[in-house]
Amino acid sequence: MNSIAKWAREVARQHLEAPLPRRWSHTQGVARQARSLAPILGDDADLLEAAAWLHDVGYAPDLVVTGFHPLDGARYLRDVHQADEHLCRLVAHHSCAVIEARERGLADMLTAEFGDTPPDLIEALIYCDMTTSPDGEYLPVEERLAEILARYGDGHLVARAITESSPILITAVHRVQDQMLAVS
Repeated sequence: MNSIAKWAREVARQHLEAPLPRRWSHTQGVARQARSLAPILGDDADLLEAAAWLHDVGYAPDLVVTGFHPLDGARYLRDVHQADEHLCRLVAHHSCAVIEARERGLADMLTAEFGDTPPDLIEALIYCDMTTSPDGEYLPVEERLAEILARYGDGHLVARAITESSPILITAVHRVQDQMLAVS
């Protein structure tokens, strides 16, 4: 683990481990998935791992401002840590966040602050997040999406956003899996 990933792990641990142990377990699993992608990422492996550690930091009770974790987390990283812009954009846009931001009436805010197009490495981060269960274990993307839908229930804005973004999420995961197969 290189320096930015080590820093990111510590920031995430400080904010998630005690108040949100299940979210911390998920985060550890997402970071494990990120490390597994090193063969296809080259110099970007450390940045992806840092994004994996930090993707859900906005759930931390002490960081909640808007109640939308990608935006709250990215703002915290930018404003408090002056984190790398690419890293902040990965956190802000992870797992089709702009679709849920639309549901919450926050899309204009998210895109004004963190761009209107997802950054490079977003598919790799989607792969890591969407193949990790809430408890940090590997889960096929289709099962992960079903788990999210079941957890939130019909009609919830998260369920609507996941339903709309599912084709994009599934395609991203399969692309990354194909890249990994090509190097094995």
